This record gives sequence, structure tokens and C-alpha cells, in this order.
Amino acid sequence: MAKGEEHRYFNKEFKLEAVRLMNEGKRSVDDIARDLDIHPNQLHQWRRKYRADMEQAFPGKGHLKSPEEELRRLQRENEDLREEKEILKKALAIFTKSPKKNISS
Repeated sequence: MAKGEEHRYFNKEFKLEAVRLMNEGKRSVDDIARDLDIHPNQLHQWRRKYRADMEQAFPGKGHLKSPEEELRRLQRENEDLREEKEILKKALAIFTKSPKKNISS
């Protein structure tokens, strides 16, 4: 990105409308891109994503599709549980050691 340009975000409705305009075939991709003030390659990318996932396409910034989201949540939970297990093992080892007898002379 060139200096001074800021990253723009497009919502799902905007992307779906852009893909619909492309699929109508009444106007060229270059015309649509110019009207929407985006690069034609971006339109082609959105159309590929739409064709691959249809209505599941464009889940939104930071939003995953539900199976992926659930998998990620379970992976985080699994990692947390592993860490807790290791902490408990160490604590058990510390508290089950027999106390050392102090030998006095």
C-alpha cells in the first residue's frame, strides 16, 4: 500500500452486490470496478470466494464460519486444560514430597 493510503473494509452486502453486478454480465468488470472505486482484481477475487462458498462467503472481519469457529474455540480450551493439568501436576509433586528431617548436631 502506498504511503497515505488507508485500508478499506467492505461489508458482506457490498461484496455480494458487486458479485451480482458481475454475474449479470450487462457491464464490464472494469466499469463496475471503476464505479465502485476498487481494483478489478478485487472483484474477481470476491467472485471466486462467492463461487466457492456461496452464502457462506464473506463471513466478516474476525468472524469465522461456524464449524471453524467452534474448532478454534475447542483448540483454545484444550490448550488451557493442558496448561492447568501441568500446573496441577507440579503442585501435586510439591505438596506430596515428604518433609526433610532436620538433623541437628
